[in-house]
Amino acid sequence: MRAVAPGGFLVLPWPGGSGSDPPDVELVEEGRGGLLLRSGALVGLAVICVTVLRRWIAGGVCRCSTRLDGKTVLITGANTGIGKETSRDMARRGARVVMACRDLTRAEQAAEDIRQSTGNGNVVIRHLDLASVYSVTQFAKDFMDGEDRLDILINNAGVMMCPRWLTEDGFETQLAVNHLGHFLLTNLLLPRLKTSAPSRVVTVSSVAHQGGHIDFDDLFASRKPYSSLESYRQSKLANVLFTRELSRRLTGSGVSSFCLHPGVIRTELGRHVEGWFPMLGALLRLPSLLLMKTPTQGCQTTVYCAVTPGLEGQSGRYFSDCAEKEAAPEGRDDFAARKLWEESARLVGLKDISL
Repeated sequence: MRAVAPGGFLVLPWPGGSGSDPPDVELVEEGRGGLLLRSGALVGLAVICVTVLRRWIAGGVCRCSTRLDGKTVLITGANTGIGKETSRDMARRGARVVMACRDLTRAEQAAEDIRQSTGNGNVVIRHLDLASVYSVTQFAKDFMDGEDRLDILINNAGVMMCPRWLTEDGFETQLAVNHLGHFLLTNLLLPRLKTSAPSRVVTVSSVAHQGGHIDFDDLFASRKPYSSLESYRQSKLANVLFTRELSRRLTGSGVSSFCLHPGVIRTELGRHVEGWFPMLGALLRLPSLLLMKTPTQGCQTTVYCAVTPGLEGQSGRYFSDCAEKEAAPEGRDDFAARKLWEESARLVGLKDISL
C-alpha cells in the first residue's frame, strides 16, 4: 500500500523497486564501469588511429648514415622550414654548410641555432635574393672566389601562390624565384661542382607539377588573367624539366641532378594562401597539425637525394618519400625541357649554354 505521510503527502515507492527499497547500487556502479570501459576503448582506438595516420603522413625517412666531413653544402632558403632542417642535418653530418638567404637577421638566428644543436661551428650565412639576377650573379661570384669546393647544391628556396608581383628584372615572382634564380645559380656554380665531382644538385619541386603547363608564349601571365595556382604549378614543372635537362647536359661530368616532392608541410610557404583565404586558413590550422608533415619530416627526401650512395644512375629523376617516383607526363617532355632551358638562359642573360 501507499503510505500517507504526516501532512497529507503521498509517499511513492522507488521506480522499478518494491515497496520503499532503494535502487540496486551494484547495478548502477556496473553500468558506470561499463560506460567508462567503452569510453576508454574508444579513446585508445582513436590514439592508435592518430598514431598510424601520423606515421603514414610522415612518409619515408632517410636512414643513411653517410658523413660529409670535408664536404661543402650550399642550401638556398635555409633560414626556416625544411631548408633549416636540411641545413641542420648536413651540419650534423660534419659538412661545411653555407646558408644562402634573403633575410640575414633571421639567417644568423637559424645558423646559431644549428651550430648550438649540432656542435658544428662551420655553418655560415650569405646573402642571396633569388628574385634578382644581379644578386644571384654577385652571390655566385663571391662563392666562386671564396669557396674551394661545392659538393652538394640544394635548390630549396621558393614562394607559393603569391599575388602577381614582378621582380626588378620584370619576371613574374614565382617563376623567377622557384626556377629562374635557381637555373642561373646552378649554371654559374657548375665549374665548382665539376671540380668537386662526384657532386649533386638537388632541387625541391612539388607534386603540383602534375597538370602544370609551361606557357612559352606568356611565361609571366602578362596577357591573360593571373592565376597564382597555375603560376605555381608552372614553376614547379619547370623544376622537374630543369632537373631532367641538367642531367642530360652533364652526362659524364660526375655531377648528378635530382628533384623531389617534399610532401605537404607546416611551414611559412603557405602564408600567401592564408592571405587569400583567411577564414580557410583559420579553419585548417588545427587539422594541419594532424595532416601535415613537420619540417624535419619534410626534409627527409631532400637529405635522401643529397647523401644516399649509388643514386648517380638515377640522375634526372623525380623522388618522393625517399624513393624514386615517376614524374607526370608533362615532366618527362624532353622537347619542352630543352626549350625551357634555352628560354631561361635568354631571360637571365646566360651566355654560355653549350653544356
